[in-house]
Amino acid sequence: MTAALTLLVSVFLACTVEAVEALTVVLAVGVTRGWRASSYGVGAGLGALAVIVAVLGPALAAVPLDALRLLVGALLLVFGLQWLRKAVLRAAGRKALHDEAALFRTHAAAAEERELPAAGFDGYAFTLCFKAVLLEGLEVVFIVLTFGANAGRVPIAALAAVAAVVLVTATGFVVRGPLARVPENQLKFVVGVMLTAFGMFWSGEGAGVGWPGSDAALPVLALGTAAVALALVAALRAAPTRDRQNVQGVAT
Repeated sequence: MTAALTLLVSVFLACTVEAVEALTVVLAVGVTRGWRASSYGVGAGLGALAVIVAVLGPALAAVPLDALRLLVGALLLVFGLQWLRKAVLRAAGRKALHDEAALFRTHAAAAEERELPAAGFDGYAFTLCFKAVLLEGLEVVFIVLTFGANAGRVPIAALAAVAAVVLVTATGFVVRGPLARVPENQLKFVVGVMLTAFGMFWSGEGAGVGWPGSDAALPVLALGTAAVALALVAALRAAPTRDRQNVQGVAT
């Protein structure tokens, strides 16, 4: 029950972050250039993701469980540590905070600069929305398939992802703007911790490690990872630098 709940929360939070980033681009393009081509771009991106899921899903199911856990655990470690590294740097003031409102303005300004076609289809709007949905969606697909297949709980992972995407999309279109109030930087910190903990847990299991308490070891790994990350934040904040200026701009 603990592992299933942790899986549900981890997938939901990770997919929420990806959905917010995709929605920012789609809203900026749709508001400035119109919704017809933007909607087609979103639909095409979702269609491409469906094909990828149809191909990768059965392929992952055919991999032996121990090999799958070792492979997925290693990938999650790489993926999670990248998220956690950026989150630690942001929390320590060494990297600009991720600002969806600023990103929305940037994307909207770029979309306005391109001339609208006098007649016919707006390929620019289509391409931007297609790329946003496909790129952010690929991370959602990766999270759902790896978490779900490795834990033997694909329906739970898929349900968490769908709930996150639907909630973010509905909220975004109700407020008609970027979800700047979503604590995305904090969410990325939490997701980085969870992905790293799952990566250690599953890669260890795949390599034959017998974790004390079995699934109960997962929250302990997460708490330990969070403690190390927070200690790094404190150390970075306290460390003197030659150029201690406030980080400005929009983070990538």
